[in-house]
Amino acid sequence: MKQKLIGRTEEQEVLKKALQSETAELVSIVGRRRVGKTFLVQTAYEDHIAFEMTGIQHAPRIEQLQNFAIQLAKYSKSPLPVMPPQNWLSAFYLLSEFLEPKQKNQKVAIFLDELPWMATQKSGFLRGLSWFWNSWAIHKNIVVVICGSAASWMIQKVVRDKGGLHNRITRRISLEAFNLLETELFLKTISPNIDRYQILQLYMAMGGIPHYLKEVEGGKSAVQNIDALCFSKTGLLNDEFSLLYPALFDNSEEHIKIIRALATKRQGLTRNEIVKTGKLSDGGNTSKVIEELVQSGFIQPFYAFGKKKRDLQYRLTDEYTLFYLKFIEKNRSEGSGTWKKLSQTQTWKSWSGYAFESIGLKHVKQIKKALDIGGIYAEASTFMTKGNDDFPGCQIDLLIDRNDHVINLIELKFYNQAYIMTEAYAQALRVKIATFKAATKTKKQIFLTLLSSFPLVPNQHSIGLIDRKLTMDALFEAI
Repeated sequence: MKQKLIGRTEEQEVLKKALQSETAELVSIVGRRRVGKTFLVQTAYEDHIAFEMTGIQHAPRIEQLQNFAIQLAKYSKSPLPVMPPQNWLSAFYLLSEFLEPKQKNQKVAIFLDELPWMATQKSGFLRGLSWFWNSWAIHKNIVVVICGSAASWMIQKVVRDKGGLHNRITRRISLEAFNLLETELFLKTISPNIDRYQILQLYMAMGGIPHYLKEVEGGKSAVQNIDALCFSKTGLLNDEFSLLYPALFDNSEEHIKIIRALATKRQGLTRNEIVKTGKLSDGGNTSKVIEELVQSGFIQPFYAFGKKKRDLQYRLTDEYTLFYLKFIEKNRSEGSGTWKKLSQTQTWKSWSGYAFESIGLKHVKQIKKALDIGGIYAEASTFMTKGNDDFPGCQIDLLIDRNDHVINLIELKFYNQAYIMTEAYAQALRVKIATFKAATKTKKQIFLTLLSSFPLVPNQHSIGLIDRKLTMDALFEAI
């Protein structure tokens, strides 16, 4: 059965408009490896693709040109092999000759996938593509889609190109991982009866990456699926980490050092702290690598409440990477049954709380909707202060500072059943609120919001303390 395209409504609309416009369109799509870029284009343009080519990783120019010739023979239905062109200028000339009669009847699409693998250093690919667009395609009834997993490369070399492709991109798509609602829709095509607690556990381990999620087996629990995918020696995610970063970045060692540094600190690190923890050079290349990881969706910058831009903190937000470094790396050779044991440990409880917080940070729009403040301007941030003689230390992983003179302090609590607040925890929350008020000197109304996986059971400790109660269902809100 053919796989259905889940979500991606806005992205499909962009591609549809490009196909329906009366001018030539050059569409760029960026997104991390395995996020579904190829499937999106092939599904949206299923009946309109006149030529498609995917670059070959680590292949020299001669092999890329051979690949081009093979694809041209396939789409032209030539009974004889097409001789590989000597360079990319010749290749794109052949492509224009092949397409000339086709685009006169209806608008056709050209799909060039994994562009960075084709446009190797000194290959001349980008010059050839520039010639193809500026000298031929721009005057034709055509959509050219260029796509790449190395998001930073695509942005620097194509979107922000200062040469022949400067300002030529007509539409841009940045394809992100599924949110929880999209993940639910996707997983229900595999396991119709799967519930949100099971989905949440899967998301915490592998994120909203379609290529990972399609390996989930119906009829198995989240624990069973994670065990099979991550700890079985044949599981897709057992060694995905070793393939992931080298496929996206040249000299990926620096990227991995930063990832490992961030994995050590739950609250995130500033740039200077990343340099120190990761034992990196304090030069421009480190800033470049950090930006590449941000653009590729592995880490996210967060502003601390009341802090300036130089205090920007970075946090590891790729669920699979964090899960790999925390659990898989040290246990990947243990085999079947490993996760069933690990998921009963205190380490798991600590990690699950952090992972749930990270998911909350990614679903701020959904939280705002659940709080019915979608129409109010509000900024999300984090807060941390070290203790001193006046007040104790305090960390708040998510707060929403609203323009209606209110601040929501969001307390995220992952639990496997309805949550009952203890007296000690209630007192800790009161201290946290008092510390925040004293440290920030805010005059705004403070509303304490509890976001827990299952409902809070009201008791004498929670009544009068918790202003708003949300469950994990809030994170599945459509926006």
